[in-house]
Amino acid sequence: MAISTADFKNGLTIEVDHAIWRIVEFQHVKPGKGGAFVRSKLKNLRTGAVQEKTFRSGAKMELADIQTRSMQYLYEDGDSRVFMDTDNFEQIEVPSESIKEQLLYLQENMDVNLIQYGSEVLGIEVPNTVVLEVKATEPGIKGNTASGGSKPATMDTGLVVQVPFFVNEGDKLSINTTDGTYISRA
Repeated sequence: MAISTADFKNGLTIEVDHAIWRIVEFQHVKPGKGGAFVRSKLKNLRTGAVQEKTFRSGAKMELADIQTRSMQYLYEDGDSRVFMDTDNFEQIEVPSESIKEQLLYLQENMDVNLIQYGSEVLGIEVPNTVVLEVKATEPGIKGNTASGGSKPATMDTGLVVQVPFFVNEGDKLSINTTDGTYISRA
């Protein structure tokens, strides 16, 4: 299905130059001289690369038919991760290299969304917040306050997060997966 730049929305997936792109953000620009155009920031769903592209106003492109399936993460199998469809119990292996950003938030039995283009797996979407356990951090010192700064903490998945001084090893924390920041104790 063809769409024009007037139909752009954040999160929409399009096909440009034989690649699948998700629109991260866009802006319609009407200069005083010359034709109107759309400046956009696009993320390549195959490589993860973010690129800025400019389209002339009214340009047509193909809408990419992306399917999202509800899956459950099961286990690691060599260089891939195994997911199970929660509807029909079908298991799919996804190369770890294609989801390396999400691996820092992934835990066994976690529900995720698998993103597919036809039969090609493009990646996974993890929930917006996850609960992870602190594996290593400097101990809290009496006198440190909740609002007085932060220290690094390594979570059980290998993610390093800046946390308040009162957080100790073994604490379970809520983490924002969009930017990898500490939210609160769980």
